[in-house]
Amino acid sequence: MSDQRSEALSRSWDIVAMEAGRQIINFGAGPAKLPRSVMIEAQKEFVDYRGLGFSVLEMSHRSSEFSKIINTAENFLRDLLNIPENYKVLFLQGGGTGQFSAVPLNLIGLKDGRYADYVVTGAWSAKAAKEAVNYGKVNIVHPKLETYIQIPDPSSWHLNPEASYIYYCANETVHGVEFDFIPDVKGALLVCDMSSNFLSKPVDVSKFGVIFAGAQKNIGCAGVTVVIVREDLLGFALKECPTVMDYKIQAGNGSLYNTPPCFRCPVEIKSRSRMNVPFHIGSAKGDECLEKKFLDEAAELGMLSLKGHRSVGGIRASLYNAVTVEEVQKLAAFMRNFMQMHK
Repeated sequence: MSDQRSEALSRSWDIVAMEAGRQIINFGAGPAKLPRSVMIEAQKEFVDYRGLGFSVLEMSHRSSEFSKIINTAENFLRDLLNIPENYKVLFLQGGGTGQFSAVPLNLIGLKDGRYADYVVTGAWSAKAAKEAVNYGKVNIVHPKLETYIQIPDPSSWHLNPEASYIYYCANETVHGVEFDFIPDVKGALLVCDMSSNFLSKPVDVSKFGVIFAGAQKNIGCAGVTVVIVREDLLGFALKECPTVMDYKIQAGNGSLYNTPPCFRCPVEIKSRSRMNVPFHIGSAKGDECLEKKFLDEAAELGMLSLKGHRSVGGIRASLYNAVTVEEVQKLAAFMRNFMQMHK
């Protein structure tokens, strides 16, 4: 895109915002904010991709043009995370929730007995564990933490030596709990849901058997799920595993077995997330009237999607890669002012 064209589109975007009477700041937890430059580029190429005369939405996933798109995406990802050569990168559908089934369907049969360990630290790892029960025997590493604000010390984890894998969620968006370390599981197979902090920091991929992440937080719009799987783990899917969820089949077909979403391609310490910041106003459980007032006044200032998850209520600010420091500073200033006004 030429600089003049880019500037013109950027000015058009600003005019739309001005005509709306405010500049919007999206603190949504997902689907989340995208960089404006990315949306401008997508807008430009929506009906005519790279001069081909048609949209990516119309493009055949078997075409050479789409092959370039998906290969470029994989190469960028390999460079960014320094992914070892013995790992496959898959672009699949079904979101993180689909992987709650795909992980046990592909891995729980690695050892006899179909056992798996699940470290439950919030809503999403709890849902993953509940789904895995359909395919094997699940050991919840520790009982439910009452308020989900902590990561239990790994030395206290009661792991099953017969487990095929150990599963955890790197960042829990609902409760705002994040691992700031990679658990040392003494050589056991580690599986991680990194949906909400994927590509927010470097990670040593070699310490994992499988990493998966829904795109709609830090790396794109909803519709595609990234799976990074070590090659020696392919080929162990249960007989009841649907073909479309079989990692080996998807890897063998370059993620193109079926039509992909072409357009998207013992001291306890509080473990607060850098990605999702939930909080209450007025008391530990929240003052409903004050929280509504906070949300209403924030919306008047153009700060949207701050309402907490329905299961916990309160307020939640999601600070993914596309949210700027200046936007966070604006929110922080509003929070300080609101506190002063309602002491």
